Amino acid sequence: MITRVLTIAFLAAAIAAAEPLTTVQVSGDGKHFVRGNPTSRFVVWGVNYDHDAAGRLLDEYWIDEWSTVVEDFHEIKALGANCVRIHLQLGKFMEGQDSANPAALEQLGKLVQLAEEVGLYLDLTGLACYHKKNIPTWYDGLNEAERWSVQAKFWASVAEVCKNSPAIFCYDLMNEPILPSDEPASDWLAGELEGKHFVQRLSLDLKGRTREAVADAWVNAMVDAIRLHDKDHLVTVGEIPWIFVFGGGKPLFHTGAAGQRLDFVAVHFYPKKDEVDKALKALNAYDLGKPLLVEEMFPLSCSEDELVNFIDQSKEIADGWISFYWGKTADDLRVKDKPTIGEAITASWLQRFQSMSMLMGRR
Repeated sequence: MITRVLTIAFLAAAIAAAEPLTTVQVSGDGKHFVRGNPTSRFVVWGVNYDHDAAGRLLDEYWIDEWSTVVEDFHEIKALGANCVRIHLQLGKFMEGQDSANPAALEQLGKLVQLAEEVGLYLDLTGLACYHKKNIPTWYDGLNEAERWSVQAKFWASVAEVCKNSPAIFCYDLMNEPILPSDEPASDWLAGELEGKHFVQRLSLDLKGRTREAVADAWVNAMVDAIRLHDKDHLVTVGEIPWIFVFGGGKPLFHTGAAGQRLDFVAVHFYPKKDEVDKALKALNAYDLGKPLLVEEMFPLSCSEDELVNFIDQSKEIADGWISFYWGKTADDLRVKDKPTIGEAITASWLQRFQSMSMLMGRR
């Protein structure tokens, strides 16, 4: 309790002294993030705040337990982060094919205001269908064109709420979208991890199109919807690094016509034990002359030291790294009677993350 009080007190002082946020842009040469006037380089150092310790997604409790969200934002700031990646479920934001949920949009506006007050940028990742229970029956029954139309309305509604806030770092159109192979698929969702479906298909059937053509058409539709209201904030897609997973291929969304509408490259990397060099080689394939963000990372399959090594060696090409925070500080996790191995790893990593903050150019 004493530690928590001291942390919040420290944070309150830090917030009071924090400079107001200014909109993040891409540098004139197109290679880095910048902000301010005159502009200075901005390096992202953040966390995914996708769910709490119980596995609940943010938009499942952010209205009834708003004080928890406020406290968590304070704790994230105290970690030394400058950015929070938020995951918004389509089923919580769309009441029908043509109508958004006013309560969800209002709460999003409240979250944006909180981010401004605390001094944290928001990476808004949308269209999530992580929990099947929250996917409307009507949505699952739509064909591709109808589904894309609903997705576009989601983004138009979100952009209208967020358009004027300097706290918006970017809109991430969808977490790890994938496309079918030559054989049609039957399910919009692919794979399950601890009760969540993080991967979603954009199309079930190529119908004679190339995968690049489908990616291009979808990105254009989503970006057009955002630009109806918001002409300024950055847009990207968080991509699975297939080059790292399969050892070959090319970036699907960040090259070709689709990549022309995206402001920077975002990829998710979880280096494996004894394979940091392999991960770095794959990451280099995503150095495409734009800002490059490692939008997910965690010592999931490697040691803490190896992940730090990956970060250190990627500084030449990366413009930011985003890890995870699930509503429990390192102190919270350590005071448990019998912390799990996962909790112990998380506690240690959070402490390491915090200690690295002043070295990451976060100010």
